[in-house]
Amino acid sequence: MTVTIVRTRTPSGEAIVILPEAEFERLRELAEDALDAKLVDESAARLEAGADELLSEADLDALRAAPSPLAFWRERRGLTVAALAKAGGVPEARIATLERNEATAEPALYERLAGALDVDVEDIRPEAA
Repeated sequence: MTVTIVRTRTPSGEAIVILPEAEFERLRELAEDALDAKLVDESAARLEAGADELLSEADLDALRAAPSPLAFWRERRGLTVAALAKAGGVPEARIATLERNEATAEPALYERLAGALDVDVEDIRPEAA
């Protein structure tokens, strides 16, 4: 199939290409497919390097059942409330209130806790209401 492509310039001198919409959509889909493939490859590399981990269906059920993502990840990592509180530089009671979703913390504390749990901060920070 031959595609007619027109090369021209805008009034300001910028080079542009005019092509049929179907061809544009085909190229856009190819670009999206290439980006998806790149993301899959990057994800596989992170898993292989141990930078990411997969959760099983049972893990996901436990995450959903936990009082908070923070509680799930603390328990998954085998840490006590005391150990996580020490890593975060806060009293144990503060961790307990965060785990029960009775309070939220400043971003810096979530960063410290995420570091101690070896997770991304988005994995433990409560979702915005």
